[in-house]
Amino acid sequence: MKLLELFITSSKPVVEILLITIVGVYMALDGVNLLGHDARKYLNNIVFYVFSPSLIGSRLADSVTYESLVKMWFMPVNVLLTFLIGSLLGLVVVVITKPPSHLRGLIISCCAAGNLGNMPLIIIPAICKEKDGPFGDPESCNKYGMGYVALSMAMGSVYIWTYIYNLMRVLSSNPPSETQPSIESNYDDSYKVPLISSKEEEDNLKVSKWEKVKRRLASLSEKVNLKTIFAPSTIAAIIALVVGLISPLRKLIIGNVAPLRVLQDSVTLVGDGAIPAMTLIIGGNLLKGMRSSGMKKSTIIGVVVARYIFLPISGVLIVRGAYKLNLITSEPLYQFVLLLQYAVPPAMNLGTITQLFGAGESECSVILLWTYALASISLTVWPTFFMWFVA
Repeated sequence: MKLLELFITSSKPVVEILLITIVGVYMALDGVNLLGHDARKYLNNIVFYVFSPSLIGSRLADSVTYESLVKMWFMPVNVLLTFLIGSLLGLVVVVITKPPSHLRGLIISCCAAGNLGNMPLIIIPAICKEKDGPFGDPESCNKYGMGYVALSMAMGSVYIWTYIYNLMRVLSSNPPSETQPSIESNYDDSYKVPLISSKEEEDNLKVSKWEKVKRRLASLSEKVNLKTIFAPSTIAAIIALVVGLISPLRKLIIGNVAPLRVLQDSVTLVGDGAIPAMTLIIGGNLLKGMRSSGMKKSTIIGVVVARYIFLPISGVLIVRGAYKLNLITSEPLYQFVLLLQYAVPPAMNLGTITQLFGAGESECSVILLWTYALASISLTVWPTFFMWFVA
């Protein structure tokens, strides 16, 4: 395909996103109030607990096999690299722009966590259904492309609710002050005569160290929220992998001649509601960013430059390097999805996390507003280049 044709192909899904987002903004207006704060909250819960798991489960189970899983082994690594490289870029933005301390975690997270859900879910099917598209047969392109996106979405959810959640939890609040022992108490202790033998003292010290280790592990287990790690999307991905990899289960549920194919059809039907619902929520949430202020322009520019310039460039280098080292296959669609993971805007879940911690909620809305407004350019220019690059 010529460069102009690639540009037109990549621009169509962006237009779809913009149109649905505008509808979401309109529905969230005070005069309309069909998608107000409470409505978005309830709809977001439905997406989180029902739509997204159904979408991931149905798409992943349909496309995953032992051979395809072996081929996709690099994708979790690639998603992790987007988070790590984004974190380093976010740290650079923090050092240069010097934001308030309670916003450092938010800024690093906006550079690190990408929207690996509804953006690729809209872009891939729209590109696949184009006649004479760059990725071959539309049916096969959609089937395998959505499988790649489902795995990408599941891994992104895991990293967000483990790494990003705890990063923002630590950096969004000041560490508690610790009381220092007084000089007087140290002075008095120095003159105390030991009442036990040195051997018994060593045994007690060993026990106390072991007790400290146990207490530290117990404290860590209390801080780690297993509910966020094993989110519904993660559980759905695990179930889908089990169904897809176990041949008897796959023949029973997946396929046009499967005896229990009604289960797959039902889950697919529910999952199809995820894309429009998530995009409407984006529109409603962005309206809040229009009404918020107080974020430094330099910080917003820094996040935009990090996510839309340096992160995609690093993605090109990593994916090309992985291909040269024979870590990934030469399949253009697979490489395109890997590259796309570096070019998407920040994850919308960041807004949910700021609400949980009560820090940086309005600032997050402003960052999301500008990054998603400029995503129309990024998600047109970079996919055009990516399609030319992998062709």
